[in-house]
Amino acid sequence: MRSVFVVGHGYHTGLIVRARDLPDAWPARGDFPSAEFLELGWGARDYYPLDDPALWRGFRALFTPSASTVNVVPREGSLARALRDSEVVELRVSDEGYARMLEYVRRSYTLDPDGRAVIVPSGARQEGRFYESPLVFHAFSNCNSWTARALEASGLPVDPRMALTAGLLLRQVRASSPGAGAHNE
Repeated sequence: MRSVFVVGHGYHTGLIVRARDLPDAWPARGDFPSAEFLELGWGARDYYPLDDPALWRGFRALFTPSASTVNVVPREGSLARALRDSEVVELRVSDEGYARMLEYVRRSYTLDPDGRAVIVPSGARQEGRFYESPLVFHAFSNCNSWTARALEASGLPVDPRMALTAGLLLRQVRASSPGAGAHNE
């Protein structure tokens, strides 16, 4: 069994995995060689990587299908301390389920001919690094449903159709947590 963490940052959710559990050839893994954890998020490419996106960009991202991006943020030490203003829920998945989840996330990256993740420019205040994704972002395919699809691929009882908001997704994952509630490591 392996631990995977769902993090809720207000309206946005993402996944956190232990970096040591990722294959060395994992997209973007080499960009953070000393990371203990990697937080993985997904969003609209014309919105998510910007420091101060205008409100109209948010509406356009939701209501006009658009290009997307994967955000990878290295995390060290206690997740509870690093993410004290966010909810972190630990989930346990089988090794086979973990591999299926990683494959789902891997397919979220656009790779160059050498198999490296393609970097997307981002604002100076953004954490981590952003990478191109071949997936299309819109209101019904957003960060929360992306996280839910990854969890569903792992075999967890999560319904992506019922995960359009962070609150709806977090309600589902709390029920699957070993402590049946939020867990901050």
